[in-house]
Amino acid sequence: MKGFRMRSNVGKGWLRAAGVLLVMSTSAIALPACVGGSKGISSEDKTRLQAYILDSEPADIPHKLDVNFENKVHIIGYKVEPEIAKPGTVDEGWKLFTHLHDDASDRTDNLDNNGPIRELKNDKQVLGPDKWEKGKFYVDEQTYKMPDWVKGPDLTVMVGIYKGGARLRIIQGPNDGDNRAIVTKIKTGLTPQADDHAKNDVPGVTLQKLAANTKIVIDGKDDDDAWKAATSTGPFVDVGTGKPNASFPVNGSAKIAYDDTNLYVLFNISDPDVIGGFTDAKTTPADFTVSGQPKDWTKDTVEMMVDPDGDGDNKDYYELQINPQNKIFHSQFDSYNQPKTEPNGPFGHEDWDPKLKSAVTVQGTMDKTGDKDTGYIVEAAIPWTAYAKAANHPPKPGDTWRINFYAMKANGGVSWSPILGQGNFHKSSRFAKVTFGTAPALAKAGDAGAASDASAAAMMPHIRNLGNLGAPHPVPPVPPTP
Repeated sequence: MKGFRMRSNVGKGWLRAAGVLLVMSTSAIALPACVGGSKGISSEDKTRLQAYILDSEPADIPHKLDVNFENKVHIIGYKVEPEIAKPGTVDEGWKLFTHLHDDASDRTDNLDNNGPIRELKNDKQVLGPDKWEKGKFYVDEQTYKMPDWVKGPDLTVMVGIYKGGARLRIIQGPNDGDNRAIVTKIKTGLTPQADDHAKNDVPGVTLQKLAANTKIVIDGKDDDDAWKAATSTGPFVDVGTGKPNASFPVNGSAKIAYDDTNLYVLFNISDPDVIGGFTDAKTTPADFTVSGQPKDWTKDTVEMMVDPDGDGDNKDYYELQINPQNKIFHSQFDSYNQPKTEPNGPFGHEDWDPKLKSAVTVQGTMDKTGDKDTGYIVEAAIPWTAYAKAANHPPKPGDTWRINFYAMKANGGVSWSPILGQGNFHKSSRFAKVTFGTAPALAKAGDAGAASDASAAAMMPHIRNLGNLGAPHPVPPVPPTP
């Protein structure tokens, strides 16, 4: 494919940081600069890169932006050359990164150290943000070859400033909610592919309340009669496309039930290499948030997102993760991804305590690489009182909540309702619609149970095939939480 240059994060661009402007590229992008001063840059490098350091704002910025990184750096504009790039043709330590994301294939390219001012020397960018001088403008020019895997009509260019696992927080301007500035979309010249899965529709189900005499025992097993009649999500799908998962190593499905006291969830996850991996915050502090909760999303976990008001506006929603060790992360958010403090939190209001009961059973050997596991089951009962910000808790007949389920490994995953590139896993407008019905469900296996299990049955060959790869070694159930 043909190479292209950008400013302001993939192309020629300009950034301003507390009065410093940075001009970046990946086709030609410019960004404002950051915090430091010229410390650490040799006179030779400074002379060599003089063309990328400006005393005033460039006059030829074709596309204006204003993205504010903590009042330290501002992206003020960008330029992309060529406008259409077809695929398949020819403090100390802060660095720049550029991500280019294709929604159609749900793939991302990394251009962290691409371009003259991002050249690495001694593991530091030669003219990174920690070397910028206040009042200067910096041009960051990058060249990028459009890869053959691009399938969509455009490639989204995102830029940020990072140090280790932390990113400078964006307080103004277009961004993805994860402190990546959305700079532009590079046109690929490709025609959007017709795809039934790319519709904005989200799944919807209606739950019937469990009969008064029905009990679900939280033991990490799916053998209660209530689960046989419960509503199933069917197999989880590719988060980016909504298509059946064909590549991610984890698959899964979930069932949902409720009564006057609890919301019940059962996850059935197929995973050939089950990872727990958490010890304690003192031994491995990077694995835990400042409040001592495990960062479950960095390893294997299931995740449940709940936005109780049903309108998908990300106001007052809840996040719950349970890993194969039955270690739990729980938090409540005021708005999309907020509040959030990188890199160790708090992420949302981590003092939210749902007082749930959960249990996990593992089919295989947790944390043992080299053998083949089958997966794990997570079972949980979440009291309605946990959702105190909901208008009705428990919900009234006819109420609709927005809920999504994920099976995750190393911060990626599959989902009940796909996000389709419209945000991250917190995007509640992409959560499924769950309506609470009126009539109690019978707690017995029958036609209703067979129907609800039909879609989940499609996933079972994955589990059996994984089991055939090696005899599973049973692991005692993880003790339930209090």
